[in-house]
Amino acid sequence: MIGERRSRDGWEVLFVLARLARIDTTSLVDAAGGLRVLPASLRPVRRGLRLVGRAVTVDAREDLLSVVEGLRLSGPGDVLVVAGSDRHAVAGELFATEALRRGVAGMVIDGLCRDTRTLAELDLPVYARGTAPSACPARAAPVVQVPITVGTVQVRPGDLVVGDDDGVVVATEEEVQAALERAEAIQRAEAALRAAIAAGSSLFDHMNYEQHVAAVRAGRDSRLTFT
Repeated sequence: MIGERRSRDGWEVLFVLARLARIDTTSLVDAAGGLRVLPASLRPVRRGLRLVGRAVTVDAREDLLSVVEGLRLSGPGDVLVVAGSDRHAVAGELFATEALRRGVAGMVIDGLCRDTRTLAELDLPVYARGTAPSACPARAAPVVQVPITVGTVQVRPGDLVVGDDDGVVVATEEEVQAALERAEAIQRAEAALRAAIAAGSSLFDHMNYEQHVAAVRAGRDSRLTFT
C-alpha cells in the first residue's frame, strides 16, 4: 500500500509539473498573489526557455564544493537553486553540460556564473545575477538540501520552481495545485483577448476602465477587470 501511494503521488507530481510547463509565471502569480517571486535581478542567460522542476538547494556562498555535491545529487526534473557569490562564478559550462546530461531541469544562481557563450547555446535554463570570469575555490565542506535565502525569499528543498523570461516563482506543491486551475483559465482568457485585439477589437471594449475610474474617484472599492 505504501509503495502504491508513493507511486500514485509521484504520478500526480509529474502531472502537475506537465501542466506547469504550459503556464507563464505571470498567469501563476496573477492566480495566487502570495507565491514567492525571486528577485528581478535573476535573469536568464538564454531567453525563451521555460523552467519547471523541484528544488535541490545549495548553500555555496564562496565555494564550489557545495555546487558539485548538489549536482551529484540531482537528477531528472530537479532544479539546482544556489546561494552563490557576488564576487566569483559558482557554475559554468562544465557544470551546466553535466546538469543537462543528468536531465536536470535548470539552474537558478543567486550570484554569478561564467562561460555564458556556451550556456546561451545549451537547452538548459540558467538564471543568475550576472557573470564573472573567475571561479570560487573548492575547499569548504558541502552544504546542500537545506533552506536557503535568495534575496529575501526562502527556498526549501523540494519546492516547485517555475521560470520563464519574466522571472522565477517558487511555491509548495500544495500552493501550486491551489492556483493551477485559475492560472490556466487566466492564460486561456488572455490568449482569447489577444486574438480579439489582433482581429480589430479594442482592449477598452473588454475592460471596465471607465466604471473603475469613476469608482476610484468616488472612493468606492473597485477592481480593474478584463472580460
